Amino acid sequence: MAGFKIPGITVYRLALYARTLEKLLEEGKDIISSEELARECGVNSAQLRKDLSYFGQFGVRGVGYSISALLRHIRRILGAGREWFMVLMGAGHLGQALLKYEFLPKRGFKFVAAFDIDEEKIGRVVNDVYVYHLNQLSWVLREHPAEIGVIATPAKAAQEVADLLIENNIKGILNFAPVRIKHPPNVIVEHSDLTILFDKLAFYLNRLD
Repeated sequence: MAGFKIPGITVYRLALYARTLEKLLEEGKDIISSEELARECGVNSAQLRKDLSYFGQFGVRGVGYSISALLRHIRRILGAGREWFMVLMGAGHLGQALLKYEFLPKRGFKFVAAFDIDEEKIGRVVNDVYVYHLNQLSWVLREHPAEIGVIATPAKAAQEVADLLIENNIKGILNFAPVRIKHPPNVIVEHSDLTILFDKLAFYLNRLD
């Protein structure tokens, strides 16, 4: 759909649909209706059908969706089926947890290197990923090209690190630092501020009292 911007929330739900379809396949199911799939995903069926309609027609009226076929289509839409190479910026507790997160390589996301400025961390190998000094970023990326930079630094370092990634032609950034990053329009940045998620959870819990 060239020239048409797909809403970000739709992309999020596509990933949710994919996870749910994978679970259903593991349970041995073959066919599912839009109503059943929507219920499994916690959305309404009209929204699910609208999300899928951005990308074509799926399923058979009165029969439902082939789970394996729909999952294959959604994976293709999401860019699955290929490897995405990543570099990690910040090898502290959060960074090391990300390096050890086994789900990522299963989804095609592979760390090729990690970077830090702490001499105690530089030279370590975490889950087969070597931790380099930050000043080696350009050289490492020439040797091991990557598409995605993952920022797990303190907030005060995040913008500087993001600028370095952008200067080295990284076009996709996932930022875990609790600060918004400024970036040019040709770079995609996703923010995952865990403190905001906890604040949101606390807000709803507080309303239960």
